[in-house]
Amino acid sequence: MAEIKIAVRIDSLPVQLSKALQLASQLGATAVEINARNGIRPSELSDTGLRQLRKMLNDLNLRVAAVRFPTRRGYDNPTDLDRRVDATKAAMQLAYRLGASVVINQIGGIPDTTDDPRYTSLQGVVDDLGRYGAKVGAFLAAETGSESPEKLADLIKSNDNAYIAAALNPGQLIINRHSPREAIRALGDRIQVVSAVDGVIDLSAGRGISVPLGQGTADFPELLGMLEDFPFRGYFVVGRQQMPSDTVLEELQQGIEYLGNL
Repeated sequence: MAEIKIAVRIDSLPVQLSKALQLASQLGATAVEINARNGIRPSELSDTGLRQLRKMLNDLNLRVAAVRFPTRRGYDNPTDLDRRVDATKAAMQLAYRLGASVVINQIGGIPDTTDDPRYTSLQGVVDDLGRYGAKVGAFLAAETGSESPEKLADLIKSNDNAYIAAALNPGQLIINRHSPREAIRALGDRIQVVSAVDGVIDLSAGRGISVPLGQGTADFPELLGMLEDFPFRGYFVVGRQQMPSDTVLEELQQGIEYLGNL
């Protein structure tokens, strides 16, 4: 089995970027996931700023595993769609310049039928971003979540000339009552990065919640074995949204150790 490559999601740390990078290195990660909407904005990062960021990473022996670019709306929403697509392309350019091959974002709602005009519009955007990824050298990775893995796979695999990767997020799948196992079967070698988040259905609250690694229902040893069949050689990114600030370092450390022991 290949060695697991572990990255830390920088925006899970409630400190400035430079300090967050130092903490990620101290935790034992070899790479980081950078948020291109929170802390670093492609449109505001000068060549000098990019060189400084690269130096910080090099000094700490860190690579950029992925760039996260969470848009306020999905690509299914026509409001300001052109601007959203252009901003995504800028994030893809940034990822390439930082040595990362993927930009993580959720695609948005996928209509049930392919003859729905909204599906046609979404397909056009996905194809455009897929072709742009091949041109620039960094690809959009559609993160699993509210949509069924099968619908997502059908959408991103429909055009052989427009490559869209996938970011497997087991926790979000569980929260939305989808199966991480089925997601791996459906998406296969399109999975280029794993958001290492766990989840559980809270029966008392009637909803799903994200939880620290190993405390939910995601069977990571099994999922890792399934990914090895392709084989998967990407990063596992530790960290989730809205982590308690007083326990974030402890949770990240435990997550790194959990994955390292698999």
